[in-house]
Amino acid sequence: MSKYDEYQTPLASRYASNEMKRIFTPRERASTWRKLWLWLAEAEKELGVAQISNEAIEAIRANLVISDEAFQVAADEERRCRHDVMAHIHALEKDAPAAAGVIHIAATSCFDNADLIFMRDALDLILPKLAKVIHNLSQFAFKYKDLPTLGFTHYQAAQPITLGRRAAQWLQDFTFDLEDLEYVRANLRFRGAQGTTGSQASFMEIFQNDTAKIDRLNQILCEKSGFPSCYDISTQTYTRKVDLRIANTLSSLGATAVRVATDIRHLCHDKVLDEPHEAGQIGSSAMPYKSNPMRSERICSLGRKLSNMSVNFMDTFSRQWLERTLDDSAIRRMDIPDMFFLADSVLISLDNVTDGLVVFPAIIHSQLMQELPFMATENIIIRLIDHGISRQEAHEQIRLLSLEAAHNVKIEGGSNDLIERIKKSDFFKPVWGEIDSLLDPKLFIGRSPEIVERYAGPNGVVDKKLEKYKSYVESSATAQLSV
Repeated sequence: MSKYDEYQTPLASRYASNEMKRIFTPRERASTWRKLWLWLAEAEKELGVAQISNEAIEAIRANLVISDEAFQVAADEERRCRHDVMAHIHALEKDAPAAAGVIHIAATSCFDNADLIFMRDALDLILPKLAKVIHNLSQFAFKYKDLPTLGFTHYQAAQPITLGRRAAQWLQDFTFDLEDLEYVRANLRFRGAQGTTGSQASFMEIFQNDTAKIDRLNQILCEKSGFPSCYDISTQTYTRKVDLRIANTLSSLGATAVRVATDIRHLCHDKVLDEPHEAGQIGSSAMPYKSNPMRSERICSLGRKLSNMSVNFMDTFSRQWLERTLDDSAIRRMDIPDMFFLADSVLISLDNVTDGLVVFPAIIHSQLMQELPFMATENIIIRLIDHGISRQEAHEQIRLLSLEAAHNVKIEGGSNDLIERIKKSDFFKPVWGEIDSLLDPKLFIGRSPEIVERYAGPNGVVDKKLEKYKSYVESSATAQLSV
């Protein structure tokens, strides 16, 4: 059967990276179980469990990577016993007969450290990719820290900022996401060997109530797996609150991605900037002139899905009963990989977009100058007051001329000619010579350049945040979209 005759999730076939997909393959999962059983057997033997021989350990070690044939053995056994872990133990015993009977000693069927390994490794892929996006935006913000642009509140023209200052807003939100992800990664722990309900009773049995050996067993398992320690409390599983904490941070990243990509889409509509486009890229099958922000639209689509993933994990966590129920199993098989595929896909697209944004300064200036005359009126009033003219009278004259200019823009379809009207009015004659100087956009951007430089410039806040990712950022090319 051709692969085109079977459904494939678009997350895997179109969007996620190969390195992320590899973490969650069936072979990686089953082979990781085999590693866990090897580590458990090695640790138990080291601590005096006599049933485990060197021959048994070598037999497991020789079969760590599961074969296609072993997958078939496990599948056949699972159809019989309806238990995937026991089916894979059976398959490993077929591959390593010398280890038969000593695999998984005293462990629960949900020796569920594998998911912690997968999520740790996935986070280790996500973090540097997010750092690269942050680096791109910091470079962009610093480059355009002095370029005045129209600000918007309520999506209506407001006081100008700079383009770099706007990018710094995006940058800070992603930096918050980086901090949150670093926190959950740093606090990720191992479940270890805790027994069927977390009491370690089965290990008390095999170690003859020697609690020091149980503690040492978990230390050895943590050393072998690369975790600093075990969670203090586990039941039959590690608490699903762990999954929820990770999902919350990744969902937050998804929300930031949608927020930023939506801004970019609006700015593309206003033609002040554009996302990168391929030379042969087609925007519409019907309208050949169109150039759509499809990459940012993709980010919004994937990011919206990611931002809502935490709801599933919240439900899974909250609906566990007592020491564990199995209604967490099927949904986690889907949600954990999907959550990371989504985050990975979003970051690939974000890297591509933020490293290739195209700016159109002339249009930015034109858009700004359409609104700046209204914003300059307060400065004109102040100059008139300096010439001894009543503020109230000056305010009324500008109000009347502003209404005329607005009529010209909205009803006549003309340009904003408020300044020309002011220059033709004798009332404003005392300040005619000063008016042009009052229209310099840089008079209206406040401390925007300084704010950006302090935050995103060399040796600034962002630079220090990204120090640990410097090697990755400098060696990474811009991510390319597969489709």
